Amino acid sequence: MRAIIVAVGSISGASVGAATPGAEATPEPRTAEAVAVAGGSWDFEVRLDGKPIGSHRFEVAGEPDARTVRSVARFDVKLLGLTVFRYRHEARERWRGDCLQGLQSRTDDDGKPIDVDKSFGPRVPSTASPAPSTLTSPSAPPAASGSTSPAASTAGTGGSDCLMSYAYWHPALVRQQRLLNPQTGEVDEVRIERLPDASITVAGRELEAMRWRLTATPPVVAGKPAERQQLTLWRARSDGRWVGLDAVVKGGRMLTYRLR
Repeated sequence: MRAIIVAVGSISGASVGAATPGAEATPEPRTAEAVAVAGGSWDFEVRLDGKPIGSHRFEVAGEPDARTVRSVARFDVKLLGLTVFRYRHEARERWRGDCLQGLQSRTDDDGKPIDVDKSFGPRVPSTASPAPSTLTSPSAPPAASGSTSPAASTAGTGGSDCLMSYAYWHPALVRQQRLLNPQTGEVDEVRIERLPDASITVAGRELEAMRWRLTATPPVVAGKPAERQQLTLWRARSDGRWVGLDAVVKGGRMLTYRLR
């Protein structure tokens, strides 16, 4: 599982078809920029087919030129009272402005450990990782140094002026074409489309929200192209705050994040 592309820097294990053009090009509210500058915390309840399976918390701190991000995900899928799937993920990121400068993460994907430790200079490499598991949790400057565990090895290079992780809290995420997956250390190609606004229930209240469809294509692993993965990002229309994520994972099951 990747915490909804852990993210949340992650959608893995989701089987999707081609992304369809969808979109209403409604601009984001200017107040969304203030959300990113101010930082803050986001504590999500995570459900699978409507049943609670855990939580995913994000904490953003510091000034824009020296920001830190910490995320912690804990999922337990149970059947008849027995845990049939266990997922743990913790990541720490260092940012300068809109650019990711460093990442350390540790994941226990149902007993399979994955460690990532990277620092980014002017360019960033793409990296390969193990084949995705059944769920996904849910973002390049000229050189990067770092390592992953033996399960996730570096393969290939590529870059642009700046790289983000799957930073759903950041308003500029919806303008990205490449995002770093904090669970695997790999760089995904992404397509992000604006969808029509809709209502969403958050903490017992119905909110008007903006929506985007994000389709991610991970790098080729061992010569076998990975399946595209897709999710829906929700932000409150009133202030741009990130309030939810939806993803259909393997088996047609629905994984959802809702802000508490």
